[in-house]
Parts: sequence; C-alpha cells; structure tokens
Amino acid sequence: MGYFGRYLTLWVALCIIAGVALGQLAPGVPETLAQWEYASVSIPVAILVWAMIFPMMVQIDFTAIVGVRKQPKGLVITTTVNWLIKPFSMFVIAWFFLLVLFSPWIPEELGREYLAGAILLGAAPCTAMVFVWSYLTRGDAAYTLVQVAVNDLIMLFAFAPIVMLLLGLSSIVVPWETVALSVLLYIVIPFVAGYVTRVTLIRRKGIDWFDNVFLKRLGPVTPTGLLITLILLFAFQGETILANPFHIALIAVPLIVQTVLVFAIAYYWAQRWRVSHAVAAPGAMIGASNFFELAVAAAIAMFGLHSGAALATVVGVLVEVPLMLALVRYANRTRHRFPITESGGSNHG
Repeated sequence: MGYFGRYLTLWVALCIIAGVALGQLAPGVPETLAQWEYASVSIPVAILVWAMIFPMMVQIDFTAIVGVRKQPKGLVITTTVNWLIKPFSMFVIAWFFLLVLFSPWIPEELGREYLAGAILLGAAPCTAMVFVWSYLTRGDAAYTLVQVAVNDLIMLFAFAPIVMLLLGLSSIVVPWETVALSVLLYIVIPFVAGYVTRVTLIRRKGIDWFDNVFLKRLGPVTPTGLLITLILLFAFQGETILANPFHIALIAVPLIVQTVLVFAIAYYWAQRWRVSHAVAAPGAMIGASNFFELAVAAAIAMFGLHSGAALATVVGVLVEVPLMLALVRYANRTRHRFPITESGGSNHG
C-alpha cells in the first residue's frame, strides 16, 4: 500500500489515459463488457468493487458491530450531513454554477437538465466504494458497515421525496431494482463471504496466521481492483468525454466543489466532536461520494439515455474516483488531528 500511496496521482492519471485509449483503440472490449449489465449495474464493475470490498469485510470482528451503539456521534454526523445538508447544498451549488455563472456557455434548458442530474447525485450517498475509501484510510470496518447500512435504509424512504422536492416533479420513477441489487452485491454478499472466510480461517489456522499472513497476502487486492475499475469506467465513458469535453469540464466544477464541501463539513465536525479517525474518515467519505449507479439509472429512467441529466450523472462517475482518492490521501495525512483510541471497534485496515 505504501508504494501505491506514494505514486497515487501517477497511477490515477495513467489509468484515466489507459481507459480512454482502450475505449478508442479497442472499442469492442468496453462494448462487450457493457452488455453485462443488470438494472443499470455493470456486472464486471460490480465484481471488481466486490473484490475491493472483500478485504475490508473479512477484517470485521463481527462482535464489534454491537459496540457501535456506544459510539453514536459518527452515525449522527453521517446521517445529518447526508440527508439534511448534502442534497440541498448540491442543489444550491449546481444551480449557481450551471444556471448563473456558466450561463454564457450553457443554454438554460440544457443547464436545467444538468442541474437535475446533479440533484440525483446529491440525493444518493455512497453504498459500495465507501468500503474501499474506508479500507484505504484504515477505517473501522464494523462501524463503516453500520454507517452504510443506516444510510441505505434511509435512502429507501428519502430518495424519492427529496428528488421530487428539489426537481419540482409530481412523480418520479425510482429504479428500486438498482437499489436492491446494489445492496445485495455491495453489502449482503461481501458481508456473508467475509464472515464465513474469517470464521473458517481463524478456526483452522488461528488468529495470528490470519492477521499476519492472510491479511498481508490480501493487501494488494484492493488497490489492484481500484486501478482496473478506473480503467474500465473511463473506457466505458471515453466517447462521452471526447465528444463533450467543454461541458464535461463545466459540469465537473460544481460536483468537485460539492464533494469537497460535504467532506469538509463531516470531517471537521467529527474532529470537533473528538470522534476517532477510524470512524470520521469513512463517515465523511460516505457523504462526499455518491451512489452513482442509482443516480445514472434514475436519470435515464426520468430524462432519457441521451439527456443532459444522464450526462451529468456520468460526469459524477468520472470525477468521483480521482477526487475521492485525493481526499483519502488528505485524510491519511491529517490522521494525527484525531483521537488515537477508539472504544468498541476495530481500528485496523
């Protein structure tokens, strides 16, 4: 992980270039992989994300989940930021940039479509990749699992009303199958697999072998999966990037501002509340990143595949991974500002 972290910017840049080049030079590869999709969830990407999540899930001491109730501050912060701040800050920031500041370059009608896509991103906190960000910041695996599960539960009830309110729509098509499949793929399956693997290996080999041999061998899986995922995402969207470079750059600006702002609110709130870094960093990452599968699916269902709203959600995908990796690096560099100990949870990654 040290080598990966030291040259993080270089790896990300190379993967972006490789992904776009793959989409242009060998279009059959992403086209074939893109066919493996169900409920707007790419199965190849889902497998890679699952591989990234598994190393964290297998580290969870499942008895530690019970201890989360003794540490309510982290859950208070993440739920407040994700549902009372994030959707509305996204609306205000995207409206200002896309309909006011960038109005000379973006027609108003198209700007409103871009705004709709941004709203869909803002109303859906991250479900899958946050486990990767938590792993890379040595987050408390058990606490992260609970944070994500609580947000997913709230999302089932709050996503549609918030989007209806901000879009001013009388009806909204919520792709529930996308939500259900993502929860199954990114929480239930890796959770069960991690539990079975952990219990079986510790029973057969002992906790010492598990911690010092198995987990070290598993270490390269997450960064490798992350880089391959990055290549695939940019291969899928390479044509879009090259066809709309200027508008993509304009759309990216409010999304970047929103991501950094939401992360900062949650992260520094946790710091002021003396929440441990192992809880604070993943909590801030949940709000900063988005459930882009849901956002993209909702945009296509509501506005169409080639709409401005769909393009804006795709830009969210393109912006998220490199930006979140930068926030991971920042979180790791500022770890010393947080309390060292964490009661009732696992603090290794």
